Amino acid sequence: MLIKRLRGWEIPERLVTPESVWLNRRQLLKGLAAGPILAGSAGVLAGCAEEADASAGTETQVAAAASDDPSAHLYPAPRNARYQVDRPLTSEEDATTYNNFYEFGSHKNIWRASQDLPIRPWTVAIDGMVETPMSVGVDDLLKAMGPLEERVYRHRCVEAWSMTVPWSGFPLRKLVEYAKPLGSAKYIAMQTFHNTDVAPGQKQNWYPWPYVEGLTIQEATNDLAFIATGLYGKPIPKQNGAPLRLATPWKYGFKSIKSLVRFTFTEKRPVSFWEEIQKSEYGFWANVNPEVPHPLWSQASERVLGSNERVPTLLYNGYGEFVADLYADKKGEQLFM
Repeated sequence: MLIKRLRGWEIPERLVTPESVWLNRRQLLKGLAAGPILAGSAGVLAGCAEEADASAGTETQVAAAASDDPSAHLYPAPRNARYQVDRPLTSEEDATTYNNFYEFGSHKNIWRASQDLPIRPWTVAIDGMVETPMSVGVDDLLKAMGPLEERVYRHRCVEAWSMTVPWSGFPLRKLVEYAKPLGSAKYIAMQTFHNTDVAPGQKQNWYPWPYVEGLTIQEATNDLAFIATGLYGKPIPKQNGAPLRLATPWKYGFKSIKSLVRFTFTEKRPVSFWEEIQKSEYGFWANVNPEVPHPLWSQASERVLGSNERVPTLLYNGYGEFVADLYADKKGEQLFM
C-alpha cells in the first residue's frame, strides 16, 4: 500500500483555492485591514510596504495596464501543481496596492506613482563571467524562457506580514542555463532599472541607487528560485515589479528585487541595497527564521495581508525541504537577517 506523506508546504489539492474563485475578483475584493507601521531608519523595505490607500479606480487602472502589455497573450500560464500552500490566496486588490517601490518615493500610494514606469522597450543585460555577454529585449527573453508556468508561493516580508500569491514566470535556473556562466562564477548580481526621469525616488542620493541584490549560483539554480513576469493570470503590474521580478519565497521579501535590467555573473559576493544601507539589520542571506528577531521587532509571527489574523512564522517560510541543505556549510554566517 502506497502512503504519500505530504511535505510541510503541501496540502491536498482539494484545499487549494480553485482557479475559478481567484479569477472572480468580486469574490476576492475586501477592504484593506489596518496594519502596524513599523519604525526604523532602514525598517521599511522596497519589496515590503505598509498598507496602501486603495481606491475605487485601482481595479480598472491595473487591469488596463495589464491589457496594454505586449506579453498579455502569454497569460494565464498553466499552474505547476508541485507548489501548493496551506492558505487561501491573497486578494488581487490587496496584493497590488500593498507595496513599496522606493524608486518612486516612500509614500504608500506607490501603485499610482509607478504607473509612470515605461516597460517597453525593455532590455536585459546578461554579463560578467559568461561565455558571451549579451543584451536581449524582454519579449525575446520570454520566448527563450518559455513556456511560462504559474506557481503559488507564500511571501514573507521582514516587516512581519505575509501574503500568498500566484506568480507566473520561469525558473531562474533557465536563465542561468541561457547565460552559460563560466565555471568560476559563484554569484549572480541583479540590478533594477535606473531612470530619474520617471522615478523621482532615485533622485534621493542618500540611497545607493540602483537597487542591487544577489544570490549564489546554488541558490539561483534551486527549484524554488523564480523570475516572476505575471501575477493573477496577467502580466505583472508595474508596482509589483514589471516586467521581471525575482521571487525567492524562503527569503524575506526585500530580496525579491523588482524591474530587473541586469544579471551579472561574478566570483565576488555582491553587496545588496539594504545591506549597504544597514548591514547590521539586513544581510546578504535574508532567510526567514522565526527565532531570529529583527533588532526592532519579533519575527515569531506574521500578519496575513488582508486580515488581522496572525500566524506562526515558519523556518525558511516553510520551504526548508527545498533549501535547508544550501546552508549546511555556512558556519558563522548571518543567515537569517
